[in-house]
Amino acid sequence: MTRAGLVLLGLLALAAAAAPLAAAWLGHDPFTPDLFNRFAPPSAAQPLGTDELGRDVLLRLLYGARVSLAVGLAAALAATLIGTVVGLWAAWRGGWVDAALMRLADGLLALPALPLLVILAALDPSAVGLPRGEAASDMLRIAALLAAFGWVGVARLVRATALSVLARDFVRAARALGVSEARLLWRHVLPQLGPPVAIATALAVGGAVLAESVLSFLGLGIAPPAPSWGNMLANAQELVFQAPLAALWPGLAILLCVAGCNLVADGVARRGR
Repeated sequence: MTRAGLVLLGLLALAAAAAPLAAAWLGHDPFTPDLFNRFAPPSAAQPLGTDELGRDVLLRLLYGARVSLAVGLAAALAATLIGTVVGLWAAWRGGWVDAALMRLADGLLALPALPLLVILAALDPSAVGLPRGEAASDMLRIAALLAAFGWVGVARLVRATALSVLARDFVRAARALGVSEARLLWRHVLPQLGPPVAIATALAVGGAVLAESVLSFLGLGIAPPAPSWGNMLANAQELVFQAPLAALWPGLAILLCVAGCNLVADGVARRGR
């Protein structure tokens, strides 16, 4: 299952990396409208046809993969890093530090995440010094929002695992031999956190891609003309009966990405049993 998931995600990543090469090979600009070529059927020059503005669907799907995968990976890695540091710090220090950090995590878990994400994503990015309407700015903003809410589950998982590891005999023996706390955490505790953190990261990537797609679908994520799978779905929602394939391809890409992440997480969990 891990190999199947990695192969699936690897193919998506390779397709995203090859987007400029595909654009040069096909000789199309995925950002330039061609109103005389709207809803063109699939052909050798345009394998998936064109959208409502005459743009190549395949190329926009590949460029959209670059955006959606980058946002999902950045948000997941940031959330995993924050969650690992918070969870490990809470387990190691204990006492009021543990209580304060876990109450903060409980408070964030109690909040309705999706409505808050919608509200925060709708705020003017220029208020925090980010340019408005630029793809890089939108990607950074969405990744930061997703990481701000995504670290909680990782922190609780890391804390529970770290508490179990810190109570084991080899940790007590290391402390009895005078091993420093920094070396103890780095050499003895962190390696034991690898499987659960890998599972959480894989699930977080899929969840972040899905959340970015939802926000972009609602018009609060990646702003056109930069493509992402979410805003491609948003553009196709009014054309479902006229051009159903315009909604099929980005939806299928999201499905494959999330399925690949879940396969990787499930495979790692099975190997760890």
